This record gives sequence, structure tokens and C-alpha cells, in this order.
Amino acid sequence: MVTIYDIAKQANVSAMTVSKVINNTGKISEKTRARVKKIMEEMNYVPNSMARSLVLQETKMLSLLIPDITNPFFTTLARGAEDAAMRLGYKLLFGNSDESLTKEKEYVDMILSTRVDGVLFSAASDLSEPHLQTLRKHRIPFVLLDREVPGVESDAVTGNSREGARKLVEHLVGLGHRRIALVNGSLSVSTARDRLDGYKDALKLNDIPFDESLAFESSYKHFEDEGMLRRMLELPDPPTAVFAGNNFLAVGLIRKLLELGVKVPDRMSVVCFDDLGASVIDPFFTVASQPAYQFGAMGIQLLVDRIKGATTPEWKKLVLPSELIVRGSSGRPPA
Repeated sequence: MVTIYDIAKQANVSAMTVSKVINNTGKISEKTRARVKKIMEEMNYVPNSMARSLVLQETKMLSLLIPDITNPFFTTLARGAEDAAMRLGYKLLFGNSDESLTKEKEYVDMILSTRVDGVLFSAASDLSEPHLQTLRKHRIPFVLLDREVPGVESDAVTGNSREGARKLVEHLVGLGHRRIALVNGSLSVSTARDRLDGYKDALKLNDIPFDESLAFESSYKHFEDEGMLRRMLELPDPPTAVFAGNNFLAVGLIRKLLELGVKVPDRMSVVCFDDLGASVIDPFFTVASQPAYQFGAMGIQLLVDRIKGATTPEWKKLVLPSELIVRGSSGRPPA
């Protein structure tokens, strides 16, 4: 691990001078400051106040970075991660990116300065790849949770979104629906692409042609686009059912449908990915429920195994199944 003494030797200055550059104190020429900073960057040096941790090369701290702490799926995932971390003798630092790449980068910078032993990382989108490469550059182990990122190979715990989506749509087909809309998250997120593929799989298996006019892209965080919903309802042959890419999309959809006088499931069935638990919305959702707690707990175990060198060099990929739970939000299409 690079220390300030290594930097000082390379820059031909004293360790005190390096310390002043790091802390932005003291009188140092701009030329010297620039040279020291350049060497720090070249040697991948990360300032760290935890001296004892630098010596031991471990902090017994892990970080969990998730895209939306308000979503019950990620809340439960975080609880599973925390319980597993405590059981294994680690403390867990939480970060919530709010699906924002800017905020995610700020958390990655914090992770580097804190020098945690490893990170559980649920990416904001495919564009999170540089943030993960930064962690790899600084030799901080990470495990991807729920979402994969193109171009990044690592240990991962994901769900079978494609299979879960297929089950939900086939459930609707079994009830008699043929016009089934999809309101999905951004296709820059791997789970949204997988759920679109599962939706298409179910249609193809049941000889229902894919209709682009029934596939809508929104955000996993919320659904507030009444215009999108009106366009859906005003189609010449409108849908009788909607598959929502996650629970928050489903909540927003039902609220907007009720505001427009469309009863669920009498006039429109709604199904979604991920459970809401004790939902305040009536009817309860028909869902593809994922074992969120196990995502977090198994992710921590994979991460600790990687930190301790207790696993093989090959990356481990754990894919957890979803469970179809049929409730009151889905019914037969209107006559």
C-alpha cells in the first residue's frame, strides 16, 4: 500500500511537504504542489486518516451502495446485508445514490477516502462502469447486487428478472388478457432490459405479437406521467392489463388510474416486480416477489469470502428465483 513516504521519496520532498499538499496547508510553491499531486495520482494514492487501518490493511468496515433506499426491496436488502456483516464481524456504511450517477460518484470518492475493505454495489445504471473501474483500480473488492453492468466482470447476486417477468405476463394471459402493456424502468438498467425480454418471451410463447405502442419506458423511482397513461388508454385497441417493471411504478400507475376513474382490476389489471409488504393500496398487488433479504446477506458473504481470499479466482454469479404471488390487482379482462 502506497504511503506518504513513498510519495515523498518519488517527488524528492519531505513527508511533511506531502502532508501539507494533502491537507492544503502551509506555504508550498504551486510547481511543487502540482508535482506532488501528479505523483500521488500516478501511484493511486488515496489519503486516509485511519492510520491503524493502513498498517493492518483492513478496517473491518464494508460499504453498501444502493439506488433507492425508499424502495422496500432495497430496504429489506440493506437489512440482510447489515445482519450478515455484523454476524461476520464487520460494520456496514450505507450510501443511497437516488439513481444519480453524480451522487454515486460522490459516494465512491467517500469510499476511497474511508478505505473500506469492500463494497456491495447496486449500480445506478450501465454508466456506473467508470465508478466500478475506479474501485478496481484502487484494489477495493466489490460485489454487484441486483443489477449487472456491461464491461464489468465481478462476483454478483442477481435475480432472474427475465423468468419473473415471463411468469407475470403468462399469469395475465391465463386470465384471458391479450392486450398487455409494459411500463418499465430505464433500459440503461440491466433489470429493465431483462424484464422487457421476459415480457416478450411470454407474448411469443402465447402467439401474441409484440406491439411497440404498448411498451413504455419510465423511471424505477416513480410514475407520474399522466400523459403516458392517457396515450395508453386512448389507443384504438387499449390494453386491459399492465405489467409494471417494479413496485413504485405500480403504485404510481394505480393512483393515476384511480384519478382517471379506471378501476383496478375491474377495468385494468396491474401486476409488478417486487413486493411492497404491508401496502396501503387496495387491492394488493400481484407480484413477482424476490428474496430481497437474501440478496443482501448472500452478497456480504460473497464479499467477505473475496476479501479473505477464501474463494476461487473465478467470479461467482448467484441468481435468485422470484415467486409469483397472485392477489387482488389482477383479474379477468372486462367483457
